[in-house]
Amino acid sequence: MTTRPEASLAQRKRQLVSDELTEAALQLLAKQGFDAVTIDEIATAAGVSKRTFFRYFASKEDVVVQFLTDMGTGIRAELAARPGEEAPSEALKKAVSVPVAACADHSDRALRVVQLILRTPALHARFLERQGQWRDDLTAEIAHRLGVSPDVDLYPQLAAGMTLTAFNTVLQRWSDSDGAEDPLALTDRAFAVIAPALDDAR
Repeated sequence: MTTRPEASLAQRKRQLVSDELTEAALQLLAKQGFDAVTIDEIATAAGVSKRTFFRYFASKEDVVVQFLTDMGTGIRAELAARPGEEAPSEALKKAVSVPVAACADHSDRALRVVQLILRTPALHARFLERQGQWRDDLTAEIAHRLGVSPDVDLYPQLAAGMTLTAFNTVLQRWSDSDGAEDPLALTDRAFAVIAPALDDAR
């Protein structure tokens, strides 16, 4: 019984260090550019050693990938929490709106991070790679909500693909406008376009 609180404390401490490294890295990378920032600078900004950095991440790219992984996990979790009777387009829009709203709430910082990802070829490639896992996760969650098999029914995979295309379009338009466009309004517009396909197919 005494080991559980210690394990929990260690886990919380590890998460705290990981969060601090991620925050420091994203701020530096977004401000100075991906190639200009060293791992030493990230570690210093987070108040840890370079050795500690490598206990958590293998590279600068991995810091951003972790950020993206958390975003994708959040989208699936939000979809799972939506009411079962909700129209697919509305449930998926609400799920995507959570990370989009987080971007809007921290617009200056979030915009720099989004632009960093979209405009750095290595990071953009990892972003697209990570979305393959997002698509699989969303497909599984949509299939679960509808009580169908994703191996038989085409809808879950197509719906997941449309949702992520809408999400990418919102981020790209927001990035291209340098934050002038409202990402939540863009999300509403994007889902208004794909809602008939999402809902009529069911």
